[in-house]
Amino acid sequence: MNDELELLREWDAGTTPLTGRARARARHQLLNAMAHADERTGTATGLGRRHALRFAAVAVVATAVTGTAVLIGTDGSGEGGAPNTSTPRLEYAAATVLNGAATWEREQEKEPVAPRDDQFIYSKRIIKETEQKTGKVQTYTDEMWDSVGVSKLSLSMELGREMWEEPGGKGSGIWPPRKWSELKKLPQDPEELVLAILSSGSRPDGRSISDLDELNQYEAYWLLGELLKNPVLPRGLRPAAYEALAHVPGVKTIPGVKDSAGRTGVGIAHTGRGSYKSKYLIFDPVSYEFLGFRDERTSASGKETYAQLSHVVDWGIVDRVRQRP
Repeated sequence: MNDELELLREWDAGTTPLTGRARARARHQLLNAMAHADERTGTATGLGRRHALRFAAVAVVATAVTGTAVLIGTDGSGEGGAPNTSTPRLEYAAATVLNGAATWEREQEKEPVAPRDDQFIYSKRIIKETEQKTGKVQTYTDEMWDSVGVSKLSLSMELGREMWEEPGGKGSGIWPPRKWSELKKLPQDPEELVLAILSSGSRPDGRSISDLDELNQYEAYWLLGELLKNPVLPRGLRPAAYEALAHVPGVKTIPGVKDSAGRTGVGIAHTGRGSYKSKYLIFDPVSYEFLGFRDERTSASGKETYAQLSHVVDWGIVDRVRQRP
């Protein structure tokens, strides 16, 4: 480890000091590069590993200063794509992106105002839907008023259509929980959070993430994604959810994707069910800020498939349906 730190010290002393966010990015990317150095060089010690880490350290510092992602070659050369080509391919480790998102979130978040059970969580999202065969694009603005205590009628929109939700009775299973008291009970240790959401809030004795089968792994990914759709969470829970996702086996990155605002990002998907490239979370490739979701739907006839990109543009706590913050 001392050798790797020395490589960073050798970086030009006249370089502008890194900001806290850039330093966090550099740390995540350096650790990721170190973790894969042996695999790329085929040796655990000696000059081969040191050469790989020297490249990684310089690339990581350059990333932090310039905002450019590290290029890791599929052929070990430092350039992506096939050998003898000049087209680079950006490579990201899922844990790097998700832990980076947790760091970004902790830098931004403040103690939220706890909503009362008689209030509503208002959210507005933009959905950009593309019909896959024709390329026709349609944009929707959907608004939702979710009863916090699930004791009142909730109103939501789906592709511009209004839908009312009846109040829930005692023990009605809604995920993610809307009651603030229930959200506060969720553990913020990443592994504990994964196991808690798979067991209705209580961890089974002796169970660990390594015990999860493929179906449970995908379920954990999906449930954490649904939790992240909640616009207001107790402080610390959102970054914990990102870190929990990093613990779920089968999570993979998809570089070079777009969100509903046209921003380029990196997708986080799970490979356990069907085509994982159709549904994923989207993060900024530099800051790791969460940008939105990609999903797919099929028409009632089964003939048309639509790609859906969405992101939340406004939210707040209100006292009644149709009230806006």
